[in-house]
Amino acid sequence: MAKGKLKNDVQTFIVQSLACFDTPSVVVDAVRKEFGETITRQSVEGYDPNKKAGSNLAEKWKALFEETRKTFLEDTATIAISHRAVRLRALQRMAEKAENQGNMVLAANLMEQAAKEVGDSFTNRRALVGADGGAIEVRTLADFYGNIKSGTS
Repeated sequence: MAKGKLKNDVQTFIVQSLACFDTPSVVVDAVRKEFGETITRQSVEGYDPNKKAGSNLAEKWKALFEETRKTFLEDTATIAISHRAVRLRALQRMAEKAENQGNMVLAANLMEQAAKEVGDSFTNRRALVGADGGAIEVRTLADFYGNIKSGTS
C-alpha cells in the first residue's frame, strides 16, 4: 500500500515503531494486528529516514522519527528488563522451574547468571579502591617475570 493511502495514525505507528528499532517485518505484523491493514516490508522501509527507501520521507515524519528515537534511547527506565531487580526475579522464576523439572544444569547456569548480575559482571563498574579502602595493588608482567627468575611469586 502506498504511503498516501495509509491513515495518519497508521503512518505514525510505523514511524514510531521503526524509531524504536523494530524491524520492518515486526512492524508489518503489528500493523496487521493493530489496524487490520496489510502492508509490505518495502513500504514500511519507506518510513525510515535512515534507509535509502526513506530518503524522500516528509519532514514531519523525519522529525517524529528523530524525536521518538531520542526519547526511546534516553528513557530506558520504562523498559522493565533494564532494571536489575526485574532480571533477578525472572532468573529466580526460571531457576525454580528448571529445578522442579529436574534440569539441574540449567538451574545451576541460571544461578550463576544471577550471581554475576548481583556482582556487577554485566556492568562496566570497576573498583577504584582495594581492600579496606586502600590502594589497588598493580603488578606488571615484568614484576611477575622478575619474581619467577628470583624464585618468588
